[in-house]
Amino acid sequence: MTLLTTFRTLHHDRAAEDPLVLPGPWDAASARVFVEAGFPALATPSAGVAASLGYEDGATPPDEMFAAVARIVRAVSTGDTPVPVTADIEDGYGLAPAELVARLLETGAVGCNLEDSSKGGLKDPERHADWLAEVRAEAGDQLFLNARVDTFIRGVGDPAEAIGRARLYVAAGADCVYPILAPPQAIPALRAGIEGPINVASAPGTAAELSELGKLGATRITFGPGLQRQAMGAVRESAARLRA
Repeated sequence: MTLLTTFRTLHHDRAAEDPLVLPGPWDAASARVFVEAGFPALATPSAGVAASLGYEDGATPPDEMFAAVARIVRAVSTGDTPVPVTADIEDGYGLAPAELVARLLETGAVGCNLEDSSKGGLKDPERHADWLAEVRAEAGDQLFLNARVDTFIRGVGDPAEAIGRARLYVAAGADCVYPILAPPQAIPALRAGIEGPINVASAPGTAAELSELGKLGATRITFGPGLQRQAMGAVRESAARLRA
């Protein structure tokens, strides 16, 4: 079984109380920690990687982002049980679908997040769906596409808008949709209106709290840069003690 097949399988036939939890490594060392803890797959956060490289969120040069993803993949690809990694590559960095897919495959990642907004705001959903279809055509069955839906993060609170976009993206070939920052009370409506896996963002919490999100309808749960920021909080506390 390939890593991609393993990763796809992790998204299906899950019990509601057992969502797929994907921690977000920001470098090779954190990736190894999460694998040692027993997580079956990882999902890099672009904001966390950016912070580790000294950039603001959204300002990482694509060459550096792809190189960082490659280092993370390499860190968890050795040994008897390599772990699949999917990568947050923001809105694709303006790359043509063929180049985007080629560069992602070079990193060894099995999938990616692609968001439907840019600095100018939400993209036209039909045009974005057409672009996703081009990425799907270039990738064939070599990548797992997670289509991020940015309505909630852009201040559009009506789940119907997210559902409409998600349906277009699934029809274009997305394997999963990610209505980022959807509030818990919106998840049942999203689950009822969207076919296929749904990625829900959460603050790092307990297993019981994550299970509750699964019961609401989340297929998989990611944390964005939450774990990286939590780790940096611990570093700040250590630094403060050293100066006390």
